[in-house]
Amino acid sequence: MVRSLFDHAGAGRTVDVLGVPLTLPPEARFASVESVQSYADRVLGLGEVRVRARAGSAGAHYESGNGRTPVVAVPAGRDGAWALRELVVLHELAHHVALATSRPGVDGAAHGASFTAAFIELAARVMGPEAGLALRIVYTESGVAVG
Repeated sequence: MVRSLFDHAGAGRTVDVLGVPLTLPPEARFASVESVQSYADRVLGLGEVRVRARAGSAGAHYESGNGRTPVVAVPAGRDGAWALRELVVLHELAHHVALATSRPGVDGAAHGASFTAAFIELAARVMGPEAGLALRIVYTESGVAVG
């Protein structure tokens, strides 16, 4: 739903998010796996995660690395262009942040409260507070747990 808000924001970038008017920031789009890697390095820190191309175009995903460098995999090529956008990349990076900051036995990198809190915080810090607020409103209204 949030991606749709960004896709359909008009020239002024103002949208109504469940009755709250917000001016959304522009969303970065990426041209390659290398540009996603550069972005991840700026957001998290150099070398904290490795970005690689993913086979197929159905999804992007995060791999914790099991003792090695964690990986964000994004589809490459024309069919994977949908994933080469800031919200998708921040979603995958939020898995890394949630796993790194969760307590043992808590949801970690899953889509639970630690993840939603990390995604909202990353979006607000990197894209702007309006992006974080849009996520928080949509999650809350949808009944999704927010940490």
